[in-house]
Amino acid sequence: MQSISIPGELRTATGKQAAKALRRSEMVPCELYGGKENIHFSVSPKALKDLVYSPEFKVADIEIDGKTYRSIMRSIQFHPVSEQILHVDFLLLQDGRKIKVDVPVRFEGVAPGVKSGGKLTQKVHRVSLKATPEDLVDQVTLDISGLKLGQSVRVRDIVLNDKIEVLNNPGIPLASVNIPRALKSATEEAADEAAEAAEGEAAEGEEAATETPAE
Repeated sequence: MQSISIPGELRTATGKQAAKALRRSEMVPCELYGGKENIHFSVSPKALKDLVYSPEFKVADIEIDGKTYRSIMRSIQFHPVSEQILHVDFLLLQDGRKIKVDVPVRFEGVAPGVKSGGKLTQKVHRVSLKATPEDLVDQVTLDISGLKLGQSVRVRDIVLNDKIEVLNNPGIPLASVNIPRALKSATEEAADEAAEAAEGEAAEGEEAATETPAE
């Protein structure tokens, strides 16, 4: 499980005015919940960079007054124009307590359908899992080495241990090997020609069967 250390400063003042003052001083107001009491703190935007602007799922080890709180980022607010980080909520991780997380989907292997001219298209980039912190994984990986043209790998194909629940619909396709239009046209033309040839052979057979023998 990937993790990142985030140094935080405890804050006692809360509310809109206090939050605005923090932002003016180039700090981000944050809140950690999930424990006995919520903890209000602030962090530098720079400290959040590798957590917020990353496609990977990471655990945040928040360091406040000499204590480390293992958590995950639960929600984040951005300014609608400047995209400045306005506020971040973190959820405290506790052993034995199940949580829901979204983790990235990765693929391994080379699909035969791609070698045949198809294009691998990823339809879902993250899936939702439910597990205790000790059983969590930071990504799911699927083998696509058996995918042929027109085939898909679906949520039901995800293989994890029985302590992790996949929350997405099992039938949702995660990735498909699409048939390019040019290749599809060529395939369709070949199929049409084969069908026409078969029909021609069948017609000739019928004519031969219905011919009246010459006297």
